[in-house]
Amino acid sequence: MNAAVETIDGLCSRLTRYLEDDEIRQVRRAYLYSEQAHDGQKRRSGDPYIIHPLQVAEILSDMRMDHQSLMAAMLHDVIEDTGIAKDALHSQFGEAVAELVDGVSKLTHISFETRAEAQAENFQKMTLAMARDIRVIIVKLADRLHNMRTIGSLNPEKRRRIAKETLDIYSPIANRLGMYELRSELHELAYRAMYPMRIERIERAVQNVAGNRKKIVSEILESLEGALEKSEIKARVEGREKAANSIYRKMRDQRKSFSDIMDVYAFRIVTDSVDDCYRTLGIVHNLYKPRPGRFKDYIAIPKANGYQSLHTTLFGMHGVPIEIQIRTSEMDAMASGGIAAHWLYKAGSDDTAAVQRTNRWVKGLLEIQQRAGNSLEFIENVKIDLFPDDIYIFTPKGKIMELPTGATAVDFAYAVHTDVGNRCVACRIDKALAPLSTVLQSGQTVEIVTAKHAKPNLAWLSFVVTGKARSAIRHFLKNQQRSESVSLGQRLLSRALANLGSSFEQVTDEQKLNLVSETELTEFDDILEDIGLGNRVAYSVARRLTPDADAEPAKLSQSGDTRPLAIKGSEGLLTSYAKCCRPIPGDPIVGHISKGRGMVIHHETCNNVSEIRDNPEKCVFLTWDDDLNGEFYTALKILVEAETGIIANIASAVSEADAAIDRINREERDAKTSVIVLEVGVRDRQHLANVVRQIRRIKSVMKISRIRA
Repeated sequence: MNAAVETIDGLCSRLTRYLEDDEIRQVRRAYLYSEQAHDGQKRRSGDPYIIHPLQVAEILSDMRMDHQSLMAAMLHDVIEDTGIAKDALHSQFGEAVAELVDGVSKLTHISFETRAEAQAENFQKMTLAMARDIRVIIVKLADRLHNMRTIGSLNPEKRRRIAKETLDIYSPIANRLGMYELRSELHELAYRAMYPMRIERIERAVQNVAGNRKKIVSEILESLEGALEKSEIKARVEGREKAANSIYRKMRDQRKSFSDIMDVYAFRIVTDSVDDCYRTLGIVHNLYKPRPGRFKDYIAIPKANGYQSLHTTLFGMHGVPIEIQIRTSEMDAMASGGIAAHWLYKAGSDDTAAVQRTNRWVKGLLEIQQRAGNSLEFIENVKIDLFPDDIYIFTPKGKIMELPTGATAVDFAYAVHTDVGNRCVACRIDKALAPLSTVLQSGQTVEIVTAKHAKPNLAWLSFVVTGKARSAIRHFLKNQQRSESVSLGQRLLSRALANLGSSFEQVTDEQKLNLVSETELTEFDDILEDIGLGNRVAYSVARRLTPDADAEPAKLSQSGDTRPLAIKGSEGLLTSYAKCCRPIPGDPIVGHISKGRGMVIHHETCNNVSEIRDNPEKCVFLTWDDDLNGEFYTALKILVEAETGIIANIASAVSEADAAIDRINREERDAKTSVIVLEVGVRDRQHLANVVRQIRRIKSVMKISRIRA
């Protein structure tokens, strides 16, 4: 009997602890199928290939995963490496196992060191596979763990690449799923592969101080166990050893010496009930003085990955710092296995807190994936959520929301619901109005104020930190830009057609389809979008739609049958106002079609459009709509006598005229005079004239003029 068969016998023997006989038989059958499929194949180490899937199944059995996960582990390389089709697995082992194997197979050759686009595309595949069945990623993590355990047979460069990939992607996913033990081993193996000499030196240093530490650990352990026994609390107390990679990370990240880190002694107390946890906390605080600000209650408010425990830091004997974690047996299992521990405690249902949290997270990933413009944007947003350092915020009804450190009120709004984020206009933090950009702190109560017609603001992208908020804002702005560019494109094309004696309504569907076919675009709206963005010329498109028209395009200076576009002031992203001449309602205006930006509105006499003003391919004749919305900014140059308080006087005059100051700048001209440049928001020329009159009433104002360039 060979070693592999002996191992499958040993595995099946261990499985009797929690699986039914029929389920164990199915696991063995999957093993035999895989052994036959991989016959003759060897790993780089020289071992028969079947050893790898068998070891992956053993890792999953230690987590007490269900029999279908173990079968998928046995078969996970069959599709990829042996040419056996998914349909064959479906007929042999059923749909659930075939789907699991297919999901893991698609992730087997993810390479995160290839081009960034390939990395991102592969990560998207992983997300979709996780969404179908979370067990896919658990099997994949076990597969990665065994590969890391046997990484020694690879060359140093490949070891470092795989170790970095493990730290960048797989370890954070394990952490997000609450699989602490697996994550810790991945970390340890990855750091050992990347920094072998550093880890070796730290391990030698740990051995050198082990003797001194042993006595102190023993004394603390005795005192903790004695205090608990005296209070009649059943508990298991154990000292926690720091792994070499953890010591190295803390030395590097916290810039601490080896002795500083080793001076802290860590213990875990596992009790029977939540009540006993809090009673134990009181006992240890009575035994040793707690350090202020170092207590965290993750039982009342669990971490995002479901982790629950009480954390406290104490001043022990001789002032030695002691870190203590207090939790129940079930919490301890969840802390070690995370989502995998669900299969141990599920009792036939899918409604445990761990599963609900994981499903919410994966659903959130899917939302980000659907809104992302491309795969690179998707992975950028997801990586934000993979490295959370959580804060806990309360809704007005007392519900707890987990957000990463640095999250703002806008992040909170999107965490509540995408529609709430899209329509938020203000927020109340602990019942006081605050800006949406306010960075939130743990324990605050946040209420979001929404408005029916509110929209996300481009500026929000400069301060939001969650992937969901960032992707939702970008998605909305892209759709808004698309809608606005199509609308502007249609208006520009309608005007060009009118100049050729036709109209948009006269263009047939057949003409539109022919043009779409010629341009190799998907639909006619794509052509309109290109026109609105300035990537196509409306006049050229109009000529192609009406090839029989002989009319020459009317110049902007002509009045005849040109049809000026009416500007309302609320056109949005695709219409902007030139900074060189700052036109306001009442000014004669023209629109310059700028490639990729849409339409930039200039004053008709602006020098920057003087040479192209009459070119219908580059400029559009415009007029102001009777029903105007919004505020328009222009600049005033004011010559004043130098005196104290002149800025305040001008600001007061502008306020009296019901206008808004955007910017104000003062330059000394000489000892007696100063020049003030004032950027002010007004409704139209009449409103501007009123502002100028108010400013002229100030005695020290000598001259005032509008800046046109």
